[in-house]
Amino acid sequence: MASHPFSAVVRAAVREQHTEAEESAFMTDLLGGGLGVRAYADYTEQLWFVYRALEDGGRALAGDPVAGPFVRPELWRVPALERDLDHLRGAGWRERAVPLPATERYAARVAEVARGWPGGYVAHHYTRYLGDLSGGQVIRSLAERTWGFAPGGDGVRFYVFDAIANPAAFKRDYRLLLDALPFGPAERARFLTECGDAFAHNSAVFADLATGTARARL
Repeated sequence: MASHPFSAVVRAAVREQHTEAEESAFMTDLLGGGLGVRAYADYTEQLWFVYRALEDGGRALAGDPVAGPFVRPELWRVPALERDLDHLRGAGWRERAVPLPATERYAARVAEVARGWPGGYVAHHYTRYLGDLSGGQVIRSLAERTWGFAPGGDGVRFYVFDAIANPAAFKRDYRLLLDALPFGPAERARFLTECGDAFAHNSAVFADLATGTARARL
């Protein structure tokens, strides 16, 4: 019997952690409309720190035989995040922005694997960017509907991939790249563990955001 494509193995391996992150208290409240635009802005600000680490690492790995094929400028989100934060936070937001402890750990791990383990970098790249192209669109729709952002405009530009004409085809091609990774069994297992850890980092950020939101209500 033919073995499953590695992309399918990855997806199955992280399903539980993915669901746990999606169903965190913070994301449940945010997607359910129970939190205001400030919480959405807080979340967007934390993403900025993570994506700076991802995209700085990606530039350094552009020529790497393992990670290089995944480094696609049409995915880069930092410029869009900065436009969204200009809109959400106003002038001078960079000077006021502070990473939450979980965000700091998350960004540090991305930077660490970018420096020393290209396969680990791909694990984080996969969990973030394919999520943005898929479930991230739910957040975009919610934000437009709940807080009145113009469709695809300032406030939700992070979720708009203008340079990708066909997201479904892009995701298929991305999964083919995962299938072609030159990993033996030990490296595959290590990669799957890192994917799970990436979702755990996301869940930790949501937990920190939930704590901050609860304190703001006091």
